[in-house]
Amino acid sequence: MNVIDVHTHVFPRLSRAEGRLLTDAGEPWLREHGDGTGMMMSGDAEYRPVEAGLWDPAARLAAMDTAGVDVQAVSSTPLMFGYEADPGRAGEWCELVNERILDYCAQAPDRLLPLCQVPLQDAATAAAMVTRAASQGHRGVHIGNHVGPRYLDAPEILEFLRHCAEQGMPVLVHPWDLLGSDRMAGRYMLPWLVAMAAETQLTILSLALSGGFDKLPHQLKICFCHGGGSFAYLLGRADNAWHNRDIVRKDSAAPPSAYTGRFHVDSAVFDPAALRLLVHVMGADRVMLGTDYPFPLGEREPGGLIRTCPGLTDAERQLMLGGNAQEFFKTGTS
Repeated sequence: MNVIDVHTHVFPRLSRAEGRLLTDAGEPWLREHGDGTGMMMSGDAEYRPVEAGLWDPAARLAAMDTAGVDVQAVSSTPLMFGYEADPGRAGEWCELVNERILDYCAQAPDRLLPLCQVPLQDAATAAAMVTRAASQGHRGVHIGNHVGPRYLDAPEILEFLRHCAEQGMPVLVHPWDLLGSDRMAGRYMLPWLVAMAAETQLTILSLALSGGFDKLPHQLKICFCHGGGSFAYLLGRADNAWHNRDIVRKDSAAPPSAYTGRFHVDSAVFDPAALRLLVHVMGADRVMLGTDYPFPLGEREPGGLIRTCPGLTDAERQLMLGGNAQEFFKTGTS
């Protein structure tokens, strides 16, 4: 069985001039240092120090070999989404990014699965781009969990997700533009530690409580990063509210726990007790290996948590290490 990592990022080589295709200020671009290190840039601002695996497929493949990872799903970094830009410019930008991701993954097409990005601020254009990207070889689509105040239960975004289901394009959802970041800025990476988990829980609950999942076809394949955020841990609180407050349950046919069979999550929770809870809530058939490669908050030994977590059966480990992702992305048998 192949070991498949569903949550990895790429920032392909993009110059500052190319970044200005998206926006004239705060444009995303990659600064390479020539020694295997670089910097993700937002205009003049240094956003994050990075290493060569982020833009160099040979470095990535070497790291995968060392870690025993057979296949990665490769998606852009959220800094590149461009949802705040003019939709026309964002569409051109996404086309460029998608082309670069295809080129990157073409270095090992049996091991690197390209995921496209789309201008989700214009759902109709995003849907058309998904169709085009699928015909070009993309294996799924990577989206942020919201566009400004609109979460995935917004009618036009539900229509986009319905289109993804019809096209057979899996969807990977990553938190971004994090709530409360202004209050946590500069404090111990708290936006990453707190707000990312909250954003994902907010997104899943919005789909459940609004009736969004009820409106979407069951063939939609959608996965939420970082173990679904705080959803699993606080699911009892959400169910309790649904049963006891009519304003919570007014738009949904069932409590939030009834919808765990409608989506997947990755395994990036970093603690055996957390993984056991996640498997208990979601089922082993809904959890897929995800490491957040190549960023430092990711799992340093890919699959190590799944392999060593007490209380899991060998069959459950096999599903999470690759079996579920093989079905999710239709990668074939090994």
